[in-house]
Order: sequence, then structure tokens, then C-alpha cells
Amino acid sequence: MTAPHRLRLEPALAALNAAAEETRLRLLALLAQSELTVTEVVAILGQSQPRVSRHLKLLVEAGLVERRREGAWAFFRLAPGGDAGALARNLSAWLDPRDPVLAEDQARLADIRHARAENAARYFAAHAAEWDDIRSLHAPEALVEAAMREAVGDKPLRCVLDLGTGAGRMLELFAPRAERAIGVDLSTAMLAVARGRMEETGLRNIELRQGDMYAPPVERNSVDLAIMHQVLHYLDDPARALREAARALAPGGRLLVVDFAPHQEEALRDKHAHRRLGFSKEEIAGLLAQAGLETVLHRELAPDVREGAKLTVSLWLARDPRIIADKIPASSYEIA
Repeated sequence: MTAPHRLRLEPALAALNAAAEETRLRLLALLAQSELTVTEVVAILGQSQPRVSRHLKLLVEAGLVERRREGAWAFFRLAPGGDAGALARNLSAWLDPRDPVLAEDQARLADIRHARAENAARYFAAHAAEWDDIRSLHAPEALVEAAMREAVGDKPLRCVLDLGTGAGRMLELFAPRAERAIGVDLSTAMLAVARGRMEETGLRNIELRQGDMYAPPVERNSVDLAIMHQVLHYLDDPARALREAARALAPGGRLLVVDFAPHQEEALRDKHAHRRLGFSKEEIAGLLAQAGLETVLHRELAPDVREGAKLTVSLWLARDPRIIADKIPASSYEIA
């Protein structure tokens, strides 16, 4: 049984005093659902930016909320760890979502999350035919794909799941080694591109499904390799997406995550709907652990500056610990 979180008197009083105000309780309820910027909180609460910032500052100082700066933006979320973070999660869970004020806040939050999703969907639809070309501008694809193949190893695969399949390149890469491959994407335009691509390759063991990454249309415990290739930086809630991917894994199954290392290329956010400007090794490893997975491999692939590339690509391989997974091939990779 997990030991209960316990606070000493002084930090407990500080945390409870910080939370004991209507706006700050509303903030805890909102941040339990989604990571938010000050601008988004202002839109939800209908309060001034200075007032919202003051409330958030008090919650951060008490350890209930975490502030994360990313480029020109600052994001706020419930503190993921610590005793005060556990108290924040408990307080938000105790609040009744049927309360009229909280219900209205949640409705406005839903509008903001819907607008985020629509923004990303518009981007995907507008760039469906050229998606592979855009992606190649930001990463050395041949090197990345070789690293992915090496990380997964040569053993035949039963079922491969590609979450956020886009134009289907990961299916093209791994489906020939699998009995069955499933590609999931929210955009019908992207799925149309993927279907055309699969016709060209002649692959017949592929299923393409429209679905949300937060509720992937696959059975739980059914996949021995799931892939999330360059998709997390578009998501409002990467942690939730990783948890859902983990639930799809069969015992001993593996999850391969590829995304950018932290960077400062604000143009990707402004022009290409990137929600996050990369992820650190420790952040993804922590999220994988929260999803119940063990990180067994991490590698960073430097950009080819001769070609004008600026972004480092990171690769994580994690496994479901319910059984001993296959031994990872020996390599010079950095083990997380």
C-alpha cells in the first residue's frame, strides 16, 4: 500500500492558506484538467491579467502549482510531485464539478481545448499533402528512422500501433515486419494521404482508423509496439496521451517516442501549431514512469547544421514491466 502524503504543520498551513480563496480553488480545479497559460486562464475566469497572475503566484509559492516557462510562453499546472502537489490534487478531486461556478469554468475550458484541437486540425488539413516535406525540414529523417529500427530490433512484431500516423511513414517503415499494423489519426485528410501511400507500397496488413489519441480505437493489452513519432509537441496533454498508449500495450510491450529536444524556435508554434517547444530527457522519462512504463533507452540525434537544421531529435524506448521484455540490442546509446 502506498504511504499517505503527510505535511508538516507550517507547509500545510501555507498550502491551505494559499488554496483557501474562491479564485484559487477554481484555478486548482482547472489546472487539474489541463495545463494553461495566463491568457487562457483570464479568458476562462473573466478576471484581469494582474489579478490572475497574483493568484497563480501565490499557488506557485505554496508548492500547489508549477510554473513552466517555454520560450515566450509560461504554462501552469498542478505540481506533479511533492506533498503540496498531492494536497492540490486531493483538493481539486474533492471539489464538486456540478457546482455552477465550477461547471461554467469547465465549459469555458472545454471551449479553449476545442479551439486548440481545431487549430491543429486545420494545420494538418492544410498541409496533408506536404506533411512529409515539412517534417524533413526539422529533422534528419534517414538518421532518425535508422535509430528507430535499431532501437526496436529485428524480432518480428505481432501488432504495431502508430498513434498520430499522419501520412503513414511509420507504418511503411514497420508494417513489413508485423503481422498487423494500425494507424490512428484524427484528421481524415491525413488518413486519405496515408491510404494513398499504402496503396503505392502494396502493404495489405495495415488498418487506418480515425480516432483521438486520448481515446485510441484499439483494444487494451493488444499491442506489442506502439509508436508516437513527432506528435507529442502538438498535444494539449502529452501525459494523458502517453497513458493511453501504455494502456494499449500488451504485457512486455514497448512504446517508442520520438520528438524534439527543448528548443527556442517560436516560429514552429506560430506557423505550425506546435503546442510544446520540445521535451527534455527527464520530462518524458517521468511521464513514461507515471504511465507505468520503464524507460530502457534514450538517444539524442544532433541536427545537420550544414543543411540548415536547428533541432535535435530525441528518442525514448519504454517497456511495460509486467513481464521481462526482450533484451534491448547492445548499442552505444545513452541509457536513461
